[in-house]
Amino acid sequence: MNELQVIRADGLLSVQDHGRPGHIAQGLSRGGAMDRLALIEAAALLGLNAVVAGVEMAGAGGVFATTKPMRIALTGAPMTATLDDAPLQWQASHRIEPGQHLRIGGAQSGAFSYLTPAGGIATPPWLGSRAAHLNIGLGGMLTAGDRLPLGTDPDPEAPARIIEVSNRFRGGLIRIIDGPQTALFTPETLASFVETRFTRAPRGNRQGVRLDAEARFASDQAGGLASEMVGPGDVQMTGDGVPYVLLAECQTMGGYPRIGTVIPTDLAQIAQTPPGGQIQFLRLSLDQADALYRSDAQLLRETAGRCRNLVRDPAMIPDLLGFQLVGGVTRGDELEDG
Repeated sequence: MNELQVIRADGLLSVQDHGRPGHIAQGLSRGGAMDRLALIEAAALLGLNAVVAGVEMAGAGGVFATTKPMRIALTGAPMTATLDDAPLQWQASHRIEPGQHLRIGGAQSGAFSYLTPAGGIATPPWLGSRAAHLNIGLGGMLTAGDRLPLGTDPDPEAPARIIEVSNRFRGGLIRIIDGPQTALFTPETLASFVETRFTRAPRGNRQGVRLDAEARFASDQAGGLASEMVGPGDVQMTGDGVPYVLLAECQTMGGYPRIGTVIPTDLAQIAQTPPGGQIQFLRLSLDQADALYRSDAQLLRETAGRCRNLVRDPAMIPDLLGFQLVGGVTRGDELEDG
């Protein structure tokens, strides 16, 4: 079996896929990749029919190798990457040979990056997923010396591919729909909320992130709320009016009022906003949000249609002289014979 070897771990690394939806009744949040779209982009680049498990890298990557030839995709927040000192493009697929070292540096923008092998990471699944759920202690951070089993690359000779992606790594406009307690906030508070530019605070993790602003958004009607189910994207307002956006490993029950919910289309963008990034909200109707919704299968089809073959710059090929650039030699006068 092929393996992905973690030679060095520089950032916070964990195995992630699309998590375990459908278990809120048992107190288990979905978990999975913070940027689900990055895994869909990886599957599209690799020509796969479904998302597979990869390595989520927060802050920085590390050094990796494989024991057999394997295609990999590099997606999510852009990081510097080299293969045996040759630079690799991000948002692209590449082939790694045994003995080569893939070095991934720090994030240039955004927060979460992904290294996805074409065969997927084949650790034992639990409840239909291989994702580490760090909040409940399921799985854990990867460390130097870890060896992750890989599935079979379905098309190891496929050409390298690249895709252009939206710049969701710096913050920006985030669309929300009304939540269960939106009506508890005054019209003035709601208007102020969507007019405010928030700063993504340093405080945050896979459970959620805090947004800072001078204004506060408390509700006089929210006292004594009973706890109820919450999920990724919910924007909870603390008692002193500070918003927190819940993310992949959020709790399943909460008693803070929710002023709104980030639509699934924009959840990757809020997760990728780095500390200090600017966020502003746009309030949508439910019909407007429904019109923007795409299933994972739809997203994969649409994303695959935007991929193209990667044309390598000869100046970036260290072993250029090892390639056969001429397929044959002629005298030039063959057509004159006879």
